[in-house]
Parts: sequence; structure tokens; C-alpha cells
Amino acid sequence: MRIKKHEKSYIVELEDGSAWRIWPGDLVIPLLWMPSTRLAVSEIDDEYCTHVLIDRIHGTCVRVIEAVADWFPDEIAASLVS
Repeated sequence: MRIKKHEKSYIVELEDGSAWRIWPGDLVIPLLWMPSTRLAVSEIDDEYCTHVLIDRIHGTCVRVIEAVADWFPDEIAASLVS
């Protein structure tokens, strides 16, 4: 599905109305996305993220949670250090 909005670097809204918060360590990847980029959403088993957005054309993906959720700063710091 295509991107509907990506005004903030850390939030992406898709055509189906779902909105996703991008994991801080993955923020570089979406900078290359265009409105025409097609993404697939898939559940993952991860300590901090629930889903992944996949750009199969370019072979990239970013870890995400629902945009209404948020991480605790300690979670982010712990994952970026390890």
C-alpha cells in the first residue's frame, strides 16, 4: 500500500488509514521513500516493536509501533547501546 502522509520523519500514515511510529534507529531509511513507495506491513516478534514496514522494491524495512503508542526513553537508550 502507498504512503498517504509522511510529514514528520518518525510517523508515516498509509492509504488504509493506519499510522506508524518509526523506531529511532531506523529513521534514515524512510528519508528515501516517495509518496509512490509501496509498503507492506508485517507483524514481528521484537522486544520493542510490533510490526515492520517493508519496501520490497528496494529491499529495505523499518521497525514500527502504532503511532498512538510510544517508547520509553530507557528502551531506546538500551537498544542503541547494545
